[in-house]
Amino acid sequence: MKRREFIKKVTAATLASAVSPYLLKGAPLPQSGGGPHIVFVAFAGGVRQQESVLQRYLTDSQGLVGSAYEGNIMYNMLNGGSPTDKIVYGIDPASGLAGSQPIPTILSQSLQSQGTLFKEVKAAGVGHYSGLVSLMTGSKFVNQGLRQRPAMPTIFEYARKFMNLKATETWFIGNGIGNSTPLLNHSNHPDFGVDFGANFLSPSVTFGAEGDEHIQYAKVYHPDEELGKIYEMQNFLNNAYNTESDDFGGIENTIEEKHDIKQFIRETFFKKNAGAIAHPPVSDNNDLQTVGYTCEVLKWFKPKITVVNMNAVDQGHDNFSSYLKNLHRADHAVGHLWNYIQTQIPEMAGNTYLIACPEHGRNLDPNSILDQNDWLAYDHSDLNSTRIFSLIAGPGVDANLSVGSESNPIGDISDCVLTMAEILGIKSQVQGEGLVSSDAVSFFDRI
Repeated sequence: MKRREFIKKVTAATLASAVSPYLLKGAPLPQSGGGPHIVFVAFAGGVRQQESVLQRYLTDSQGLVGSAYEGNIMYNMLNGGSPTDKIVYGIDPASGLAGSQPIPTILSQSLQSQGTLFKEVKAAGVGHYSGLVSLMTGSKFVNQGLRQRPAMPTIFEYARKFMNLKATETWFIGNGIGNSTPLLNHSNHPDFGVDFGANFLSPSVTFGAEGDEHIQYAKVYHPDEELGKIYEMQNFLNNAYNTESDDFGGIENTIEEKHDIKQFIRETFFKKNAGAIAHPPVSDNNDLQTVGYTCEVLKWFKPKITVVNMNAVDQGHDNFSSYLKNLHRADHAVGHLWNYIQTQIPEMAGNTYLIACPEHGRNLDPNSILDQNDWLAYDHSDLNSTRIFSLIAGPGVDANLSVGSESNPIGDISDCVLTMAEILGIKSQVQGEGLVSSDAVSFFDRI
C-alpha cells in the first residue's frame, strides 16, 4: 500500500483498539508498554535464495530432479508446501534429535500470509559483518574491519535520540560474542554514539557457564545504598564480552533501570533452573536458545525496538545438511517469537511489527566440500550472495502480498532502517541526517 494509506490504516486500527494508542506520524504517546513495538530478526547467517524464498530445496543445490525434492522448509514464515523426499532437516520424535520428521508448524497462518514479502532484495555485500552493519544502520558504508563499531548510527541511536527513549526500551540480543556482535548496539558517530546506544545481551554468556559462576546467586542490592555491588555485576557483564578495541560499557541506564535489569537477570536464572524459559518447542541449537531468552526480554521490558541476531545456518560453508536443518530451525524460532508476542505479551499483541532479513545470501555454485549425505556446500562470494529477501508483518501491513521476483528485484538491505523509522514516526528526522544509503526506501514506499 502507499505510505499515506498505511498511516491511515494503522491509525484507524489503533484508535479502534483499547490497547496502547499511538500516532504513526509522530512519536508514540509516552505511556509504559505502548506501541508501536518493533522486533527485528537479523535472519540466520547467510541464506541462499534457492532454498528459502525460491523453495527449490535439493533440485537447485544438489541436482536432484523431481517435485519431491522441491518445497518450502520455512513454513512459519513463507507460503508453500514442503518437500516429500530426502528430509534431513527435521527431528526424530523418539529422541528429539535431528531426523526426518519436519518440525510441526507453530503458526496457523504464515507470516507471509499475514504480511508482505519482498522476494528479491539487494544485499550490501557478501560479508557477515558488513551485512549486519547495513541492517543496523541503513548505510552501506561498511569498509571497516572487525572489532570496530559501525561508523554510522544504528536504528537504536536514531530512536533514542529522536524519541527520547530509555536504554531499556532498546535491546540487541546477540547469539554470542564473536565476530564483533557486541559492537552493534551503537556506533562511533560523533553526533550519536554510546549516549544513545541499546542494551546488549548475549544469553549464552549471561545465562551460560560464566553467568552461573558469577551472578546466578547474587542478591538484590539496594539501588541507592549498594550501588557498588551493582557496578561489580555490570563489570562482569562488560568484561565477559572480551572486546579488545572498544569498551562494551557506558550505556546510560538510570539507577532504576540498572535495578530492573538486575531483577530481570535474577528472575531469569530462577526460570532457567526451573526449566521455564520461553524457548521454542524445539531448542537444539544456539539460535533457538537465544530466541527463547529474547522472549523473556520482551515480556519483561516491552522494548520499543528489539533486534535478535541469528547465525546457525553459517554451517552452509561445509555441511549442507546442517545448513538445511538450521534454516528450518530459524523459521521455527521466528514462528515461536511471533506467536509468543501475540499470545503471551498483551502489551505487545496487536501493536508489534516483526521484520526479518538475512545479512547476505550464498553462492550460485557449490564448493567442493561434501557432507555426510554427499551433498555439496556453499560459500558466499558471488553475485548470487547479494540476493536476499525481507519480510514484514504487523498492524496496517498488507496481508499476503509478494513484491518483486527473480526478474524484477525490488528492495535494498538498507530499507529496513527507514522502514523501522517510519513505523516509529521518525523517518523524516533520520533522512534529514543524510547518513543512510541513497538506495534506502521504506518498505511502504516500495509498494
